[in-house]
Amino acid sequence: MTYRYLLNNMPHSIKNSAFTLPVRVYFQDTDSGGVVYHANYVNFLERARTEWLRERCGYSNAGLMREFGVVFVVRSLRLDYLKPAILDDLLSVSAQLKDVGRSSVVLSQGVSRDEDVLVDAEVCLVCVTVDGFKPVSVPQHLREKWTN
Repeated sequence: MTYRYLLNNMPHSIKNSAFTLPVRVYFQDTDSGGVVYHANYVNFLERARTEWLRERCGYSNAGLMREFGVVFVVRSLRLDYLKPAILDDLLSVSAQLKDVGRSSVVLSQGVSRDEDVLVDAEVCLVCVTVDGFKPVSVPQHLREKWTN
């Protein structure tokens, strides 16, 4: 299921559960033509996931490391580039929980400008130990927050 599908086909209350981070496009984000360089969308998505974790789950990445000894790393990333963002655009970068597995989490993400969806993405994160990067179960405290 894509970000666009979720946005257009879910009940209104579930749509509102998506976290959105405003991101302004700066010179550093663009190529010489003023168009956002494709790899910078990955950075925008990372920022939104980090702030989603902080705001919706109550943890920073450093907090997860301290309290649980774990961190979430990207296992897979699917991006569909639909339209370009340009210098000085104000973008909305979203993150919405899609699935929670034993040691993985899947988020549907997107980048939009006003009503236009620019990028549609799905990210699979795996919970790993800080000391050895070995996959472990998602901490029960987070699992309960995400599944209730």
